[in-house]
Amino acid sequence: MSIVPSLFGGRRTNVFDPLSLDIWDPFKDFPISSSPGVSRETSALVNARVDWKETPEAHVFKADLPGIKKEEVKVEVEDGNILQITGQRNVEKEDKNDKWHRVERSSGKFTRRFRLPENAKMDHVKAAMENGVLTITVPKEEVKKPDVKSIEISG
Repeated sequence: MSIVPSLFGGRRTNVFDPLSLDIWDPFKDFPISSSPGVSRETSALVNARVDWKETPEAHVFKADLPGIKKEEVKVEVEDGNILQITGQRNVEKEDKNDKWHRVERSSGKFTRRFRLPENAKMDHVKAAMENGVLTITVPKEEVKKPDVKSIEISG
């Protein structure tokens, strides 16, 4: 087992994936944000977990977005081949009489961007949200097989 995945969060990472536009922030767990002007709440969901698999027919993305309604998520295509997922989890209203013991759930905005390969049909993208999982399907163009014509050999 490699030590590299544990340095980057333990799960599959896109650090070495040229198609991922995510940037690894080595200071994200420090008390002081490394990005000026970005609050802890805003950066908390930036790394929403997304799986990307390629099947013979399509590219399929699955994003874990627990507690977020489909109205709070936007899926867009930019520059012809960049898939962008954005959204926001709103802060719950606080009652002055409430006594909080622990606050671990994050709120704020998140954005994930993926550069898709040339074979993606960006005009046929479909998205569905079920049980806090956003599934985006991007069909692939059919690979044309070259026409092969047999030539009879005389002689």
